Amino acid sequence: MCTQMSSSSHLRSWQVHTHMRAEGTQTWNAHVLELSARWEDILGIEAARPWEFHPSSSCRTVVFPLLTSGSAFWLLRLWEEWGPWPGLLRGYVLLVGPRLLLTALSFALDMAVYHLAPLWGAERWNALVLLSGSYVTLVFYTRTFSNAIEGLLFAWLLALVSPRVAWSPTPKKPTPCPWWHGWLLGGIVAAGFFNRPTFLAFALVPLFLWGLCGATNPGFKSLSKEALGLLPGVTLTAAVFVAVDSWYFSSPSRSSTLVLTPANFLHYNLDPQNLARHGTHLRLTHLAINGFLLFGILHAQALQAAWQQLQACLQALAQMGFRRVLDAQSLLSSPRPHLLLLYFVPLALLSAFSHQEARFLIPLLVPLVLLCSPRTRPVPCKGTLVLFNALGAFFFGCLHQGGLVPGLEHLERVVHTPVLPSVPTHYTLLFTHTYMPPRHLLHLSGLGSPVEVVDMGGTEDQVLCQTLNNFTRQPACQVAARLWLCRLFVVTPGTTRPAMEKCSFPLKSETLVFPHLTLEDPPALSSLLSKAWRDHLSLHILELGEKPNNMTGKPLP
Repeated sequence: MCTQMSSSSHLRSWQVHTHMRAEGTQTWNAHVLELSARWEDILGIEAARPWEFHPSSSCRTVVFPLLTSGSAFWLLRLWEEWGPWPGLLRGYVLLVGPRLLLTALSFALDMAVYHLAPLWGAERWNALVLLSGSYVTLVFYTRTFSNAIEGLLFAWLLALVSPRVAWSPTPKKPTPCPWWHGWLLGGIVAAGFFNRPTFLAFALVPLFLWGLCGATNPGFKSLSKEALGLLPGVTLTAAVFVAVDSWYFSSPSRSSTLVLTPANFLHYNLDPQNLARHGTHLRLTHLAINGFLLFGILHAQALQAAWQQLQACLQALAQMGFRRVLDAQSLLSSPRPHLLLLYFVPLALLSAFSHQEARFLIPLLVPLVLLCSPRTRPVPCKGTLVLFNALGAFFFGCLHQGGLVPGLEHLERVVHTPVLPSVPTHYTLLFTHTYMPPRHLLHLSGLGSPVEVVDMGGTEDQVLCQTLNNFTRQPACQVAARLWLCRLFVVTPGTTRPAMEKCSFPLKSETLVFPHLTLEDPPALSSLLSKAWRDHLSLHILELGEKPNNMTGKPLP
């Protein structure tokens, strides 16, 4: 068994080493939001504070961000101040530091599966290989997503309840747990709820089975007694989170009040108009698209197992009737029914919301690998699994928005090495048709920085040209004495590069960062088959010159 755990760790370590050496990275909006507030608070680096962390909104707890990324930032700050080699704080180090910490924490998934597999009738080695070989583990669980924290808490919630809940070939008598077990279980539930209120969707089935298997009789009174055992842990943990959040979001201009971030989160997300701002999806998106996108053939195996279990239930219902089916032990002759509930109930509850991103499902990886690695048969389609995860890791870990971070590293070198050191320089960095740029990678001082970062999103060509005209008329660039040197950069994907030609700005230089793909503006198939395919799969960093006066358009009002 120790050999199996060691082999899985070697596989994970090789994956992490390869991942950390790849500079092309997946820059999701959620990942940027998780980091931005902490850069500004701890390191004093300019960052765009997301609306969730503003005192007026306060929709996200700061406890886990401070414990994860915050601790990494404190170590970097101490090293910068007291370490033997100062000057460590560069964009690449600021990016990788928190990821190394999350990567170390992700090995808790391996430990959880190592202990869960025999309890749920899974072959331990197969389950560990499926977990370690999944691109979800490699890409998502090494980022500072709140979904990654949610997945870790869900895995250890399963580890706590499984000794009582897991299937056994012989009926088990309810055994009382030590007092601290309920406290710890309640603490995990409260921490998961404050991290993301959707954690209750994942915790529902494990807690219900835990209470059902521990109760002396399956009645409301016994279940309520089991639930009360969680209350001390829930109360203490919730009090810590409320105290820290209230301290963080307090300000001299506001009266001291308790901040309940989960309540604000639910108030915002239960409004359909708010969800529509982030994108609306069909209710079957998780089931029909996101499950396959994340887990591939494993999701297909889960659907097949669910269909077979449904057929068995319907057949038993026709033969024995409803009441006898509820008491039939033959339907629970394997751990598969419980594992199916652990996988599909959270998926169904999350599908009730119209905004459905694939990352919301990543905590389901643990019950899925247990379901798909039974002792009775080997893992099917191994070659397909390897190919799927290799493609997923390349696409989401390197290709998708992959030029943004390396592009920011190039711009960091530009703004910190001025062409004329004796002349003050004003930089305007305009991003269009990219995800929100994580500006902390520029390592800018938060006070009086001469660098202006503008995120234009998916703006239209005409608006882009008018905005560029306005930037060339900045007061710092229009003084008669010309005491300032002004440099204007536009960062855009190769698919939208032709739009810049419509603005009639002279091009001073152009840098291409390969690879880069944006699904919002994907290249046409004919472009990928042409000789210029590399240009279409690159991020273009254009430095524009001053536009002639007779060609300057009117500024925006």
